[in-house]
Amino acid sequence: MHNFLPIAYFRNQFVPFAEANVSIATHALHYGTGAFGGMRGLPDPQNPRHILLFRLDRHCQRLSQSARFMHYDLPPDKIQQVLIDFVKKNSPATSFYIRPFVYTSDLGISPRLHSVEKDFFVYGLELGDYLSPEGVSCRISSWHRQEDRSLPLRGKISGAYITSSLAKTEAVESGFDEAILLNSQGKVSEASGMNIFIVRNGRLITPGFDQDVLEGITRDSVITVARSLGIEVVERPVDKSELFIADEAFLSGTAARVTPIRRVENYEFSTHRPITDKLRDKLTAITENRDPEFRDWVFSIPLD
Repeated sequence: MHNFLPIAYFRNQFVPFAEANVSIATHALHYGTGAFGGMRGLPDPQNPRHILLFRLDRHCQRLSQSARFMHYDLPPDKIQQVLIDFVKKNSPATSFYIRPFVYTSDLGISPRLHSVEKDFFVYGLELGDYLSPEGVSCRISSWHRQEDRSLPLRGKISGAYITSSLAKTEAVESGFDEAILLNSQGKVSEASGMNIFIVRNGRLITPGFDQDVLEGITRDSVITVARSLGIEVVERPVDKSELFIADEAFLSGTAARVTPIRRVENYEFSTHRPITDKLRDKLTAITENRDPEFRDWVFSIPLD
């Protein structure tokens, strides 16, 4: 059961969440012709009348870029102002998640992106831990990650998430928490909605963009923070067998944050996770505006 924030942005105005509804004939509903973003926010622990958003500018930039795949010109600064106003209208009192969504809003049956209306809405919900902070079990999915030559994987295109949905349900129904998808070359790509990292011999390793992974903002944050801590980071292909024998492994994403992997298939990982824990603690401090080194990553919105 979700606790949705009371106000949504819909058709260029703020309305009660319950009134923000689309028609069953909406183009995007039938063809997956939409793109979305997602970001976390929380009341400032030092000043509860301020709301903190993590890397707001990057999220707005990525959504604007995703909209371009929909042939929709939606500038980042417009997205940012709507999100700021959205937060002020809702004044959330606990940790929350914002879902902005661009989509083909026309009512029609022809799959296309030209000569079709587009729109943009925003809603939010209270959100604590998306995955267990103690760690998750994962299976290798029988479904493979799509290729960029058939789908623009640099955007968060809604239609692409049918694969994620199939993989997640397959994992849960077979007794695991999460799925790990391989790409068409049989290399590790990502989880159902998160990027993946492994640690071997003190080095942090993650599949590069040539492995059909999403340009994750939390992924970028982990890499930047790791390098600031003196941890060597390598972006390269990762074999399934290498994943099985990693010293540590974790998932990263806006909802998942940094979530340790405790098991992949029948391969157990140690509960001693020095690099994972160090990165998670550092990112937590940054998102709570307690780290002066990365204060420019946190956007503070006054509610008064």
